Amino acid sequence: MRLNAYLARAGIASRRGSDELIKAGRVRVNDLPGELNTYVHAGDRVEVDGEPITAQALKYVLLHKPPGTVTTASDPQGRLTVIALVEEVLERVVPVGRLDADTTGALLLTNDGPLAHRLAHPRYGVEKVYEVEVEGEPDDEALQQLMEGVDLEDGRTAPAGARRLGASKLELTLHEGRKHQVKRMTEAVGYPVLRLHRSLYAGLTVEGLEPGQWRELEPSEIARLRSS
Repeated sequence: MRLNAYLARAGIASRRGSDELIKAGRVRVNDLPGELNTYVHAGDRVEVDGEPITAQALKYVLLHKPPGTVTTASDPQGRLTVIALVEEVLERVVPVGRLDADTTGALLLTNDGPLAHRLAHPRYGVEKVYEVEVEGEPDDEALQQLMEGVDLEDGRTAPAGARRLGASKLELTLHEGRKHQVKRMTEAVGYPVLRLHRSLYAGLTVEGLEPGQWRELEPSEIARLRSS
């Protein structure tokens, strides 16, 4: 494992922050100065400022994100963060992707960097399902537009699954992850979002979890994420 990834796994800092520690000469591996291209192997001794550290066990946490929380480690405005909601998890986990502060639903947090990268990368097309309450009552033409793709300022969206759950409520299934995508799509077809809930992420649902509650993933769920 590359040294910066090892430090991140140990909860010392992010990979970028770990690079800075390494460049500052604060990290040693087997009593030698750590370098940006240093790899850590089983049995190696790693120290930061003279203190030995150990990489954390991999953790995978599914959170039912409540409204008003932000998907960051800290917030200058003093808002509650998703990290604070899972503070009982001893390992340093971070959210995979983002949900807006007012959006609720399934949010995965982990310290498995390679898996988080794959899940967040557009080319893997991870499935995300949203329940969307909008202003007005979308007609069949609006649903057809959402399914075929909507022209946004950053390009046309990929085809999406769309079905009506109620007069003003839709279910959208996306395989993209653009910023504010659902809100921008429905607004583009004339129906701004009032409430947004992610009911499914990469096959994971928050069924059985109240807003603010979380659980660790089952081994079978972790295996499915890795294989997909």
